[in-house]
Amino acid sequence: MRYYVSILLIGAAIGAALFGMLGLQGRMMRQPPFELFPDMDRQAKLRPQEPFRFFTNGLSSQLPPAGTVARSQPIETANGSVYRFEDSPVNTGRVAGMTNFIETNPLAVNEALLQRGRERFDIYCAPCHGRLGNGNGITKKIGVMAAVANLHDQRIVEMTDGEIFNTVSYGKGLMGAAGPLLPTEDRWAVIAYLRALQLSWLGTTNDLTAEQSAALK
Repeated sequence: MRYYVSILLIGAAIGAALFGMLGLQGRMMRQPPFELFPDMDRQAKLRPQEPFRFFTNGLSSQLPPAGTVARSQPIETANGSVYRFEDSPVNTGRVAGMTNFIETNPLAVNEALLQRGRERFDIYCAPCHGRLGNGNGITKKIGVMAAVANLHDQRIVEMTDGEIFNTVSYGKGLMGAAGPLLPTEDRWAVIAYLRALQLSWLGTTNDLTAEQSAALK
């Protein structure tokens, strides 16, 4: 009998303690609620431009010390510098303020960009799509991936650079997102190299200038 009484008393004590801490949820009370972690509600911080006597100029907001390195460097494009947080075609692959994809690569396509794109392509894309981009990567050969897109298919060749950027960034179907793995510039570099691959695969002598045709002969 005493055993059951003890259990009832302990249960009543626990219930009273919980009721005292939690109170009546959703009801107005005159007493402030019990706070288990008060620092979660009231943190020691300074609001911008508030008076603060700790600094000699008496302000809470201070300029960064000389030589401070910015956490984010802008991306250099043909139209100027763009930061990664901006709603810009460089970061989204879309026309600013619209859902339409941009047609061409916003970065200056040069030998350095193509070389960087080739390096990143061989690391992140070639295992599935193959180094030639024809869909015969190692994952298909060993049976891990039954079907891999051939990047020289007409539908992919006709895609805008912005749409390919979106696919590379967020993935599609069985293809995982490479956005968390590749910085923005590297994604555009991969697309530039892919266009070079497609041109080498599908190009003809009709695409050459007169001087290039003469040198080829």
